[in-house]
Amino acid sequence: MGLCFPCPGESAPPTPDLEEKRAKLAEAAERRRKEAASRGILDVQSVQEKRKKKEKIEKQIATSGPPPEGGLRWTVS
Repeated sequence: MGLCFPCPGESAPPTPDLEEKRAKLAEAAERRRKEAASRGILDVQSVQEKRKKKEKIEKQIATSGPPPEGGLRWTVS
């Protein structure tokens, strides 16, 4: 029991390429991020659609500029 060292006649096992290691770490991080974002949500797609719709509405409000005096928009029909 303990650490396992290679036999004196054998060479050490090959270590993964630095680029491969980074790619694997990036994949694992992305997978953890997705799992954390969807934790506790039954219908992930509908939540994403609602979030996108909310962001779109907020963006429209931000680009429309400040409301006229009084803060309300009135239309006469």
